[in-house]
Amino acid sequence: MKSIAEIEALIKKVSGLDTKRMYLNDFYHTWKESDDELAAVFAVAEALRGLRENNISSKCFDSGLGISVFRDNSTRTRFSFASACNLLGLEVQDLDEKKSQIAHGETVRETANMISFMADVIGIRDDMYIGKGHAYQVAVSNAVQEGFRDGILEQRPTIVNLQCDIDHPTQTMADMMSVINYFGGVDKLKGKKVAMTWAYSPSYGKPLSVPQGVIGLFTRFGMDVTLAHPEGYDVMPEIEQIAAKQAKASGGSYRKVNTMEEAFEGADIVYPKSWAPFAVMQERTDLVSEGRLDELDALEKKCLEHNAKFKNWECTEEMMARTNQGKALYLHCLPADISGVSCKQGEVASTVFDRYLDPLYKQASYKPYVIAAMIFLSKFQNPSAKLEQLLKRGDSRIL
Repeated sequence: MKSIAEIEALIKKVSGLDTKRMYLNDFYHTWKESDDELAAVFAVAEALRGLRENNISSKCFDSGLGISVFRDNSTRTRFSFASACNLLGLEVQDLDEKKSQIAHGETVRETANMISFMADVIGIRDDMYIGKGHAYQVAVSNAVQEGFRDGILEQRPTIVNLQCDIDHPTQTMADMMSVINYFGGVDKLKGKKVAMTWAYSPSYGKPLSVPQGVIGLFTRFGMDVTLAHPEGYDVMPEIEQIAAKQAKASGGSYRKVNTMEEAFEGADIVYPKSWAPFAVMQERTDLVSEGRLDELDALEKKCLEHNAKFKNWECTEEMMARTNQGKALYLHCLPADISGVSCKQGEVASTVFDRYLDPLYKQASYKPYVIAAMIFLSKFQNPSAKLEQLLKRGDSRIL
């Protein structure tokens, strides 16, 4: 639990960071944010958590809506977004496209404006189809910007990327907050070895956004990041280029290998997670776009048969023994495919998963605060002053 003095120190830190560009702006991909902007998200998230720990209300809205648009299934991110909005005083309304006029052909432009009359933030998850998810988020952003410019909307809702086809920034920022706290500060991360590896799953079509998000963020902190996957399970090459450039700038390194064993050797952090090959995700997108839905089953069967060739890509006790003193931090965005529990054979052995259960839950617990910080920084031109106001006001969260 943070002391009041520690919260004050966080507020002072925020005051020294350049966050002007975040005001009334959207949050899409971590690599599009400056070092100061990422640091501000972490500091505001920690401050908001500190306020709640000290039973101090962080409500800075008397009214307003947070709209959630989930075009894929979600548990953690859906509830994290709702928690974040509630923490700041916003009500949450989920847009169920099946129950809306979207099913009758309503355009993105029309929908975006119709749901935004009293909305301050729109959180969107659209991660299933290459070239579609981020494009949809941008289309919504452009529509509400136009509505605000033309005087239709009294405020311009912020778009927060709750996962797209390219990045999962709320997840990877929560992952990084967990790492920062686990190792005792950002200054302790330089030189740490990170293994972002593919792992076997008996399911098909998992998005690329988590591995891309990890290599696109962790390379910002002077860490030695390794991406490992079987041949053919490539991520987007442009994200790898970003990772390599960032690693060089931060004094870390980025490399790619084709065995889990090599990636785990001496690692301080491991993140074994299944994803579909970029080529498969592109093929699925093309089939859907062209209306060839009857061919999806054949694609899934082919992909699962190919996955099955790599069942040895599992985070086992033997694999963990290869890490730094056998004590690497195990990360996962959850839910994990746990061998012998959720499936016959999957990403991680049950003994490994059970041993890291508390750190995994802690990892997930940072996400509501990360999302709240993203909203907060987009809504207040002087975020440190607003945090100071909340602290001095001192309203009790629980009366």
